[in-house]
Amino acid sequence: MNNPLSRRTFLATGAAAGVTAVGAANSPLAGAHGPDHGHGKGPVPEPPKAPSATGGGGAVSSVDPYASQIGLKVLRSGGNAADAAIAMAAALGVTEPYSCGIGGGGFFVFHDARTGRVSTINGRETAPSSYDEKVFTDESGEALDFDTVVTSGASVGVPGTALTWAVAAKKFGTRRLDKLLEPGEDLARRGFIVDENFRRQTSNNADRLAKFTASAELFLPGGKPPEVGDTFRNHDLADTYRLLRRRGVEEFYRGSIARAIVDEVRNPTTVEGVSVLKSTMTRDDVRRYTAPVQRATHSRYRGFDVYGMDVPSSGGIAVGEILNLLEEYEESTGTPISKLSEVDWLHRLSEACATAFADRNRWVGDVPTVPVRELLDQRFARERADLFDPDRAQPRPIPFGSPDGDYDDEPDPGKGQGEPYEGPSTTHLNAVDRWGNVVSYTLTIEQSAGSGITLPGYGFLLNNELTDFNFVPLTEGVPDPNLPGPSKRPRSSMSPTILRDGRHPVLTCGTPGGATIITSVAQIVVGHVERDLPLVDAIAAPRLSSRNGTESGDLGLVDSATGQGLTDLGHKLTSTTWTGNASGIAIGRRGTLEAAAETVRGGGGSALVVKPRR
Repeated sequence: MNNPLSRRTFLATGAAAGVTAVGAANSPLAGAHGPDHGHGKGPVPEPPKAPSATGGGGAVSSVDPYASQIGLKVLRSGGNAADAAIAMAAALGVTEPYSCGIGGGGFFVFHDARTGRVSTINGRETAPSSYDEKVFTDESGEALDFDTVVTSGASVGVPGTALTWAVAAKKFGTRRLDKLLEPGEDLARRGFIVDENFRRQTSNNADRLAKFTASAELFLPGGKPPEVGDTFRNHDLADTYRLLRRRGVEEFYRGSIARAIVDEVRNPTTVEGVSVLKSTMTRDDVRRYTAPVQRATHSRYRGFDVYGMDVPSSGGIAVGEILNLLEEYEESTGTPISKLSEVDWLHRLSEACATAFADRNRWVGDVPTVPVRELLDQRFARERADLFDPDRAQPRPIPFGSPDGDYDDEPDPGKGQGEPYEGPSTTHLNAVDRWGNVVSYTLTIEQSAGSGITLPGYGFLLNNELTDFNFVPLTEGVPDPNLPGPSKRPRSSMSPTILRDGRHPVLTCGTPGGATIITSVAQIVVGHVERDLPLVDAIAAPRLSSRNGTESGDLGLVDSATGQGLTDLGHKLTSTTWTGNASGIAIGRRGTLEAAAETVRGGGGSALVVKPRR
């Protein structure tokens, strides 16, 4: 048995009232940072949800009404899009703790209205410097059990979210980070109203959370998930935000939080009788972490410039290739996507997505040899489009291509590879300000509830991001760019995306959903730009996700007439309830903004504008 936590005292307001308040009187931070200004206040009232809003002066959209409301207040008080995005992300760390938070990482894409430049921040987590290609294999070279690795210290990468916020505030924002964390601190201390989505995620992860003392105490008060309508407070996280506000992110990477992270992943604090894998992370690993500013990926679609996240994300590359392939399919058939039936349009989408995934799985990872330019080259898409049959689905898996710059001769035959796993729990937010700056930001702790480990006394879950590495090569005899390595960042499918017409931004969008992120973003972009759907309808449409192996449809698509039509073309579909939880903002030439979020998935999202159109 690992060393137990010191005794913690919980606040409760009576089950009869349907309210549970969670805190830690004996946390390492309790009382250390001034009075509890939230003490005695009631929970923050739940703002109303609205899946769409049209107007001007700035806009925000996300999965959560608390986060969107906070972002809107930042914009109304004169903050810019980067300021709003940081404050929203901090709020999501409170209300969406199973999807994101300072124990994880993400990708921040920013369009600067003044310079016309699109920049990105790479906040992806890193592996310990001691990790090598064999770290997730046994003595015989076989892959370790995936679920065993997930719920353990061994799956935790050095978190990047806190430094992402600091870099974004300094490079792109107009306000100090400590001011942007204040609304999140207040929300954590006062509490929010538990909805069905939060309760469901807690219930789904209850067995994992129960393995770790701090997780069980925080998320399973009295041994069970909170009820819908309860108030959920996280005083430890509020104190952690206050600590970061006062001492800066240095405290996270060099101070008490860094020490706590390393101690916990090396010796996870489990309940009696539970043992999990341990990490070899060191304080030097945490201290050396960087969140570099990178150039965005760039491709073209229908005259628009498409910007996304470069390596270690595969999102910008794969979304760009999908859009390139769709243009080539149109060229070869002579029929534009806008004129296709729903069956034929989704058939094209499926074929393009499966082809792009074949290339992504072979070529993309956190290695210096990724042929990004060639993968986004329209000539490569033309070569790959030769496989397309408008009347029949290609057999899966589709072989990977050869992005070698030689597209005149017959390409070398590739191999069909299996589909690697990637956890679906992530979140996405968007912000546009009155000056025309735009943010598209996707952040995550990977699987729902991450590693399951709550950092004792600090109130946030640690990621399991290192399970996004392939444990063993995907295909024997074929180089795999996504194997673990020292200080390496695992490949991601997160696809925060911005479209521009010249220097004028026209769309920001993204979604959670693991590998389905790529397919969902491509479908939303084409649905809005090419099939002329209002953004909220493009987001709400049933989704088809084809990943060169698994091919799924949600919201009844599989059992519909469209699903039958796809089946008749040779597609092998499986049904799922929801694919992703998207949001976005469409930007008109005259400053009109259409903020949009889900209507059904995840219980619906929250879209707001500064000056609603009456």
